[in-house]
Amino acid sequence: MICWGLGAFGLGLTGVLRVNTKEDMGAHAALILLWGANLASQPLTGRHLAAAKRRGAYVATIDVRRTEAAAQSDETILIRPGTDAALALGMMHVIVGERLCDDAFVQRHTVGFDALAGHVAKHDVQWAAAATGVDAARIVALARRYASTRPAMILLGGSSMHKGVLGWQAGRAVSCLPALTGNLGIQGGGMGPRHGARTQGQGLNSIAARERRPAGGEVPGQMSRITGSLEDRLVRVLLLFGTDMVSSFADAARVEGALDRLDLLATYDLFMHDTARRHADLVLPATSWLEDTGCKSTNTHLYLMPKVLEPPGEARPPSWVLRELARRLDVRDFFPWTGDAGALDAVLDHPATGHATAALLAAEGGMRALRISHVAYPDLVFDTPSGKVELVSRRAAILGLPALPVFEPAAASAYPLSLRSGRTLTQFHGFYDHGRALPTLARADPEPLLWISPADAASRGLADGDGVRIFNQRGEMKARCLVTDRVPPGTVWMRDGWTGLNTLTSGAPVLPDAAVDVFDGFSGGQAEFEARVDVAPDPGAAKLSH
Repeated sequence: MICWGLGAFGLGLTGVLRVNTKEDMGAHAALILLWGANLASQPLTGRHLAAAKRRGAYVATIDVRRTEAAAQSDETILIRPGTDAALALGMMHVIVGERLCDDAFVQRHTVGFDALAGHVAKHDVQWAAAATGVDAARIVALARRYASTRPAMILLGGSSMHKGVLGWQAGRAVSCLPALTGNLGIQGGGMGPRHGARTQGQGLNSIAARERRPAGGEVPGQMSRITGSLEDRLVRVLLLFGTDMVSSFADAARVEGALDRLDLLATYDLFMHDTARRHADLVLPATSWLEDTGCKSTNTHLYLMPKVLEPPGEARPPSWVLRELARRLDVRDFFPWTGDAGALDAVLDHPATGHATAALLAAEGGMRALRISHVAYPDLVFDTPSGKVELVSRRAAILGLPALPVFEPAAASAYPLSLRSGRTLTQFHGFYDHGRALPTLARADPEPLLWISPADAASRGLADGDGVRIFNQRGEMKARCLVTDRVPPGTVWMRDGWTGLNTLTSGAPVLPDAAVDVFDGFSGGQAEFEARVDVAPDPGAAKLSH
C-alpha cells in the first residue's frame, strides 16, 4: 500500500503487471527507458544496465531530478512532478499519428485501439510540452526512438512517481506504449524489473485464509480509512509489525492524533522509532534476519536465510508472537504451525519454488532457481478479463474511473513548489529509525537535506547549506538546503523517511474503496501524498557548507 501499489494498479488495468528480468534486459534490450526508476533504489539492476550499455543499448532517464541513474544514461529528460501520464499521452500521439504502431500486434492482442487513437489525437506534443515542461521536439524524438528501436524496455519507478493526484494514471498510460509498439512477450522488451513486480510464473502461497474470516467489521485497505477507523474508535487495539505509521503514512499530524485515541498500541520492531517513542503502550523487541529462519525471493531465485544467532534478551520471532497471542486469546487455528519453519514452508509451497521447504533449501546450499520465464507474457495472454491488453478498460469504467488513460493537472495552489521524495544509496524509507540507529548511516546522511534549484534559492535569499523551513497548510519541517541544478525550478526534493516529511503530504484517498483490492497480492490504498510547499530561511539554524 505504502510503496508501489498505485503504480501497479494502473499497470493492472492495462494488463501488463508482469515483468521481464534484469538478466533479460542486460542480454537483449536495445533501448531502455528508466521512467522514474532510480539505480539508488534498484542497485542490483545496475550491473545488468551496464551490460546492456556495453552491447550498445541506448539508455534514457525520465525523472523529476537528475538521479544516480542519469549518470548512466545517454539522455536525461526532466519533467514536472506528476506529469508522467501527459508525457506518455504525447508519445502515443506521435506513435499513432505517424503510424509507428505494430499493427499486427495491436489487432491481435489489444482491445480498444480505435478509441485510444481518437483520444490521443486530442493530446498533441504542444499540449504535452506545456503540461510536462519538456520541449515538444524532444517528445517527438523520444517517441520515434522508442517506436523504431526493438526490443525496447521500460523500467517504471516503484513509489515516488505514483504519488500525487491520480498518480496511478502514470502506470496506466506508460503501459500502453509497449502494446502499441509490439514490445510485449519478447526478449528485451515489455516492462522491466521494479519493486514488488513478479516475473512470469513467480509466486508464493498465501496463508491469509481470507475466506475464513467472519464477515463484517473490516476496514478498507485505504490509508485514509485506516486513520479514520482509529479516530472513530472502530479499531481500539493495534499491533504494528515493523511499521512506523508516523513516518510512512501521509498527513502525519492527523495520524498522530488518531493513534492517541487507541486503548492499546503495541509495536514489534528492531529499533525505536517515532510511532514507538510517541504513542506505543508496549514495545516488543523483534528478531533480526540473523536470529530467525527466513527466505528472500528475488524475481529469479529463492535464498534461504538460516538462523545463525540466538535472539538477545526478550526478543522473539514473529511466529512466536502470533502463536502465543492466539494461544492466550484462545483463537484456535489462527496460527496452526508449531515448528520454527512451519509457516515459512507453507508460504513456499508453490509451483514457482518447486514446492520448496527450509530443509530442502538448506540441503541444496541455500539457493534455488525459481521456475519462471525471463520474458513476461510469452504466451501473449495478459492479466485482464479479455486476456488482451486493454487500452480501454471496462474494469475501470465499472469502478467509476476513466476507461482511457488520462492526465489531470493538480489543482492550483498558493504554495509554489512541488515537493517530491525518493531513496538514496544509503537510506530506504525510515528504516533503522531514519538511519539514526546505525552510526555509519547517520554519518552518511546526518540531517534532512532539501534539493532546491539555484533560481528558487536565489528568489528566497537562500545559499547552499542554509537552514530552511519547509511549510504548507498542513505543517512544517526544518532542513538544510542543497542548491543544485539537478532539480528544475518549481521542484524541490528530499530523501524520504525523515521525521516531519509527511506532516506536509496529503492523506486524501486516490481510489474509491471498491477499487483498492481489485488485484490479488497488493493494495491500491495509498494516499495522495501530494505536497505543494514553500521554503523560507530558518533564522535559528546555524550555517553549514556542503
